[in-house]
Amino acid sequence: MTSLQPKAKRGGNPVGFETHDHAHCIGTAISAADTLCEQKALRLTPVRRKTLEILLQEHRAIGAYEMLDHLREAGFGSQPPVAYRALEFLVANGLAHKIERLNAFIACTHPGATHSPAFMICRLCQSVAEARSTHIGGSFIDAADAVGFQIEQTVIEAEGVCPACTQEAKA
Repeated sequence: MTSLQPKAKRGGNPVGFETHDHAHCIGTAISAADTLCEQKALRLTPVRRKTLEILLQEHRAIGAYEMLDHLREAGFGSQPPVAYRALEFLVANGLAHKIERLNAFIACTHPGATHSPAFMICRLCQSVAEARSTHIGGSFIDAADAVGFQIEQTVIEAEGVCPACTQEAKA
């Protein structure tokens, strides 16, 4: 099975729009999650693992209630806290990100790495690609410095049109 992923550019290794080996992608990410949890003495419980697997299988941002539907189908209960707690654990431990623009979650493509993600969100199909943001604009840092604010984390969300939707529009 393949999925669409963007090509690597100056900002890191974006993932989300270019064809790749999807089964290998999932296996590698689950292995990285196991290693990270072992190193940090965290428990990747069955519901947390399944939540991560679903995010990886879908390769798109998923809202909490859609995740709850997937978890219910997998036999993990139907109460919202089931999905929210699993998603919160994944985000808190660098295994997933919350896409504020969509109020949804996506598996992290760089699990365990300290990074400031940049998300490219297709306004037509809602697909999302993640890249590492290698630097923040100088004026933003200058503004934070001017008020004595210490930036600990940034997330960039950009809306546009993905390659597949661009191609479809040209056809």
